[in-house]
Amino acid sequence: MMTRYFNIVFCAVIFLAAGSVANGLPLEDRFEQLTNNFNEMKQMLAIKDSRLEALELKVQQHEEKVTRLELALLNEQRINSKLSSAELIEIRRKSIARSAMPRTCREAHLADPTLTSGMHWIDPDGQAVGDDPIYVYCDMNSGSTSVVHDTEMPLDVGHCAEPGCYSKVINYNATIRQMAALAQLSNECHQSIQYDCYYAPFEFDNIAYAWWNDINGNAKYFWSGGNTNVHTCQCGIDNNCVDATLECNCDATAPVQLVDSGVITDKNVLPITRLNFGRTQLTSSTGVHTLGRFQCSGQVAVTGIPESCEDLWNIGHSLNGLYSVMGSKMVESVYCDFTKLPSDAGFQQWIGFEDIISSPTYFYVQRGSVFFNQTNIPIPFDVEKLNVGGAMNLQTGKFTAPRTGTYFFSLSGLMYLPATSSSRLIVDICLTKSGSRIANGHSSSTIPSSAYETFSLQSTLQLQVGEQIWAEIFYVSAGAQLHGNNYTHFTGWLLQEDISLSLNVI
Repeated sequence: MMTRYFNIVFCAVIFLAAGSVANGLPLEDRFEQLTNNFNEMKQMLAIKDSRLEALELKVQQHEEKVTRLELALLNEQRINSKLSSAELIEIRRKSIARSAMPRTCREAHLADPTLTSGMHWIDPDGQAVGDDPIYVYCDMNSGSTSVVHDTEMPLDVGHCAEPGCYSKVINYNATIRQMAALAQLSNECHQSIQYDCYYAPFEFDNIAYAWWNDINGNAKYFWSGGNTNVHTCQCGIDNNCVDATLECNCDATAPVQLVDSGVITDKNVLPITRLNFGRTQLTSSTGVHTLGRFQCSGQVAVTGIPESCEDLWNIGHSLNGLYSVMGSKMVESVYCDFTKLPSDAGFQQWIGFEDIISSPTYFYVQRGSVFFNQTNIPIPFDVEKLNVGGAMNLQTGKFTAPRTGTYFFSLSGLMYLPATSSSRLIVDICLTKSGSRIANGHSSSTIPSSAYETFSLQSTLQLQVGEQIWAEIFYVSAGAQLHGNNYTHFTGWLLQEDISLSLNVI
């Protein structure tokens, strides 16, 4: 705007200069005249700028008055309406465009970047469920949401002696449920509070005369910072109270005007629902409280696969039903009731889990050739019935785990034991995991004629990717052998994959 004004000045100066030349004035006179004209124009611009600033201030004040009138009208409707609650809610719902109602100011701004800061409708607990939408102040520059209330202006607590004898309920332009939903959606929430005091302590002789109540009605005695049961103020946190032995300025008995101001930052206990003060019985005692709006900003981040109904709710799901979420080691099934808030009982019910195998793995092989009696080496196989995933190497006899997870293996077969009259014939066989025995099978005979003895062994175990399993004979009597002709069977499969590792989710 200033650039436009100076362009006007420049044009005016050129015009006057041309006129002066035409009049034949001396150069010095013409220069003096131009200088005077320029200074006059600067003064005119300064006056216009000041008037413009005053006009902008009046517009801002007018907008604030309109906002307060709107809020007063809504409160009056809520208090004085003769309609039933259901009828009033229905009327308000019809008067609001509820299609794609944003849950926070941040969502509203992301949906429509042209929105300007001001009062807007949002629905934190979800569209078409829970409580009616709320009317809040949105700062579109920061994306913050502020819930207004009836105690924003400074209020004098008057004179009384007992603890909490002055008690002020804070009436917000939102329900407790909607504010709780807003807090759970937001990355951070806070609320400022200030107490101007003169002989009006929060605490005196270890007796609490002042406190505030949180969203659940619990008494709180800290006046700044995060949730704690310890009485403190910001000066106590910063170690700069007027009396170094105390935690709050107002607790001092110094005959001077004092103030304690702070910001409550624990979103789980906000907003403040009631203020309580006392020990202001002296004529000279004064206490004035000023409570800021309940303000939230940011959004809880959900990265990777959702792990709960709360994660699903945070990213915008609102339909009740069964969902699959990522558990600690497997995909779990949960029922989400989105008519409730994450902090409500029954919001999430665990149903069970789903077996997820991103790459199926199973095999079944046999020995179809001649007998085998070598010890301490993997038994090879030559008949492949199944080998899905290709994890079983028949030539080497080794199975290599392609995924970390739980596997099942079974080995069974027939041992040939020749006739003997002088000693006991024995064959010991095992399953081996990367060189360590994990399951043993045994066959033996002492009869004078040759015999065939069966064996069987199974194992269910956890394998890391790359670990190997094989079968081997670790003891065999002379002449005894593992029978061929498809009497020996080796099978295994992946029961349950550790999906969290496969997806790089911890």
